[in-house]
Amino acid sequence: METDNTGGNMGEKEDMEMSENPFEPFIESLRQQLEDQDPVFLIAVIVALAVVVITCVFLKYFLSSKTVRSAVLLVGLCDAGKTLLFSRLLSGKFKRTQTSITDSSAPYKAKNERASTWTLTDLPGHDSLRAQYLEKFKSSARAIVFVVDSAIFQKEVRDVAEFLYILLTDTVISRNAPALLVACNKQDITMAKSAKLIQQQLEKEMNTLRVTHSAALSAQDGSVGGSVYLGKKGKDFEFSQLPLKVEFLECSARGSKGEEGDADIDSLEKSLAKL
Repeated sequence: METDNTGGNMGEKEDMEMSENPFEPFIESLRQQLEDQDPVFLIAVIVALAVVVITCVFLKYFLSSKTVRSAVLLVGLCDAGKTLLFSRLLSGKFKRTQTSITDSSAPYKAKNERASTWTLTDLPGHDSLRAQYLEKFKSSARAIVFVVDSAIFQKEVRDVAEFLYILLTDTVISRNAPALLVACNKQDITMAKSAKLIQQQLEKEMNTLRVTHSAALSAQDGSVGGSVYLGKKGKDFEFSQLPLKVEFLECSARGSKGEEGDADIDSLEKSLAKL
């Protein structure tokens, strides 16, 4: 006698279909329920889900793009004394230095009750390197220490003002508004200019730069849009007009007693403690 395998084959086929689509009954049930629902209710559910998704995407973008600004940048022209100042702030020790061609970073513990710790970063002062290193670190700046050689400031006033102008008209720096500490270094040298005189001369020089830069931009495209205007229009430039805190202070990374003595950087350390 021949055995009829038709029923057995059909059962096996159904089992295979069930194993291949284990969620099909659930999907079919869900589809049926959705068809029975009021269209207005379905639209409301879709809108609610869309709002949730958009909110999640926005929060992810906002949190990932938010940068914690914990860096204190040492910037300035070559030979202004940035690297020695970097060493003095970190260890208090005198260190012979040479012109930097790359950045140096280390944790700096502020002298305050909170024992705040910032990342102190020394940036190269050579004019061919300034822009790329400023671009790299500017977004993380909590404060910028702009170091000036007070002894030869009169010779470098134009270059100092030009660099400072570029710094202050940068859109990222203008938006983040880090504290700006202008450290008038090398006060141990007899011919050093005072912080007050340096501030006054820089304000005059930057007022001139503002006019020439605005005229150059206007000549290029007929407007000055797209750049940060320094200070208040219709008034001579003053640092007090800026949206960030600016402080001029005097210091000497070398110190009045030379290599064996302590640095005179108390005013700078007090300002850093307030960040």
